[in-house]
Amino acid sequence: MGASRTFALWLAPLLGLDCVVACRGDSQADPVILSLGAESVRRSDFERHLHTLEARSADNVDPAVRRALLEPFLEERVLVLEARGRGLVKPGVSPEEEVLAVRRLLEAEVLSGLEVREEEVDAFYADHAQDFSVPETVVLRQILVPTEGEARDVVRRLQNEPRGFATLAQSRSHSPEASQGGLMGRFARGQLPPELDAAAFALPVGGTSGIIATPLGYHVLRVDEHQPSRQRSVEECREEIRARLGREKSDQATRQFVRGLLARAKVNHEALEDPRS
Repeated sequence: MGASRTFALWLAPLLGLDCVVACRGDSQADPVILSLGAESVRRSDFERHLHTLEARSADNVDPAVRRALLEPFLEERVLVLEARGRGLVKPGVSPEEEVLAVRRLLEAEVLSGLEVREEEVDAFYADHAQDFSVPETVVLRQILVPTEGEARDVVRRLQNEPRGFATLAQSRSHSPEASQGGLMGRFARGQLPPELDAAAFALPVGGTSGIIATPLGYHVLRVDEHQPSRQRSVEECREEIRARLGREKSDQATRQFVRGLLARAKVNHEALEDPRS
């Protein structure tokens, strides 16, 4: 129920960090900035995190960005400290092993009890039914030529052989999809240039347009399929809604769990000041 997305939100940044060394002696030059039980994070750990980001972007992290990065860094590391304090991970392991340990922690403490009830799905559908409508669409082919004279010749040929559109597109069209018989794909209203959009949605299935001029050249269109708009039922949307609500619950529960850890932890605000300033 959204666990993988929650892990991505909270754990992915850990992969760029060096492992935190716990229980080091106090140092004025490298003070502890975060501690939880016997485990701690020092300012140098945050500086290494910043250096990693600077190396990736090839630019220095300015003070405003530094402040913005600090809170997510503390949130990420307090999860590792809790996992370490519970014996789920040993000091000195790889960042990947830290990620796995935090995943086990969240699964056990946050995600295992989450569920999405059927009545929640029904209520969400009732409140957001407009989000589950299927728009009107057409499946469209085109023949695109550079001159109006060539376009008139295409129209004459199609009048004589209406079923020959795909073959004619392969031999005459200058569009990228010519080799596929001019098949452009499925489009909803508003996805095509206005001139093509109006013509495409006015045609019946199997119908061929007249000549349509655009900055690209001269188009002749054919509609292979026309699906009207419709409202999807709650049953069609049930699993989609369940997954969405599961992700929301997972994210909310994870945020609450992290806030609880930070409330128990000690944060050295003075040591968080940029030593370079």
